[in-house]
Amino acid sequence: MLDSLKNNLRDAIKKIVKSSGIDEELIKELSKDVQRALLQSDVNVRLVLEITKQLEARSLNETPPPGLSRKDHIVKILYDELAKMLGKETDFDFKPGKQNKLIMLGIQGSGKTTVTAKLAKFLIKQGYTVGVIGADTYRPGALVQLRTMCEKSNVEVYGEPNNKDSPDIVKNGLKHFEELPLDVIIIDTAGRHKEEKDLLAEMEQINKVTDPDLAILVIDGTIGQQCFNQAEAFHKTIPVGGIIVTKLDSSAKGGGAIAASAATGAQIMYVGTGERIDDLEKFSPTRFVGRLLGMGDIQAVLDLAKRLENEG
Repeated sequence: MLDSLKNNLRDAIKKIVKSSGIDEELIKELSKDVQRALLQSDVNVRLVLEITKQLEARSLNETPPPGLSRKDHIVKILYDELAKMLGKETDFDFKPGKQNKLIMLGIQGSGKTTVTAKLAKFLIKQGYTVGVIGADTYRPGALVQLRTMCEKSNVEVYGEPNNKDSPDIVKNGLKHFEELPLDVIIIDTAGRHKEEKDLLAEMEQINKVTDPDLAILVIDGTIGQQCFNQAEAFHKTIPVGGIIVTKLDSSAKGGGAIAASAATGAQIMYVGTGERIDDLEKFSPTRFVGRLLGMGDIQAVLDLAKRLENEG
């Protein structure tokens, strides 16, 4: 996952860890290495400059807390700044005693229908009861695909193969599920493009009919920082409350996708890491950065640093 970014960041850190002493020149060199690594991974230039400016300023001016070496402290600063760029860890805030409605948004080909089925399974594993409405009337076979995938988790999918009016399908679907003891209803909508005004208008109608508790934007990790414009266009139509990044298993542009989505202000909630129905995992910025830096034990460094800071 994001191999080149991972390797470049690790090389930058090795340089610090193996050096005999830390001086301004070395910190500036680290900053340049990190800049190069992020830019090659398609992270937005402004964001990269912001991160590396902070990295440099903090590394030069902060005194490491007692018990933490200067090298470890610099690694911790890098870790902090990268994690900050990616937002906070977030979870669903489902209201008990009501049916929570989620709308899935995304452009064509982002993997939205697959993610809908994956999310249904993920929530069932967490103990929620789930129903799905298939309201993608544009893509032939979308409903069949959704039903086939959801069958594996015994999730009922409501759809009307011969009805082309998606707001109408959503209205009927909500009525159909009304009496059932469901915690969550996930609505799969047609993939659209930010230029398609009529589709975005239809989106608004679906939004009115649904009155969703959360709109989730599904973004294809292989398109990099273009995600920002997409997320913004959707956000203007329906306020996006969460993001799922798909196809993070192969592309070097994943860094750009993640940074761009974070920059829209909506939290990345989950990432899709493969083709199977179980390949969806909760997104944790700190764990993600730990993985990139190849430091499973960075958490220990952070915990120690936090403890020492608090004592001070």
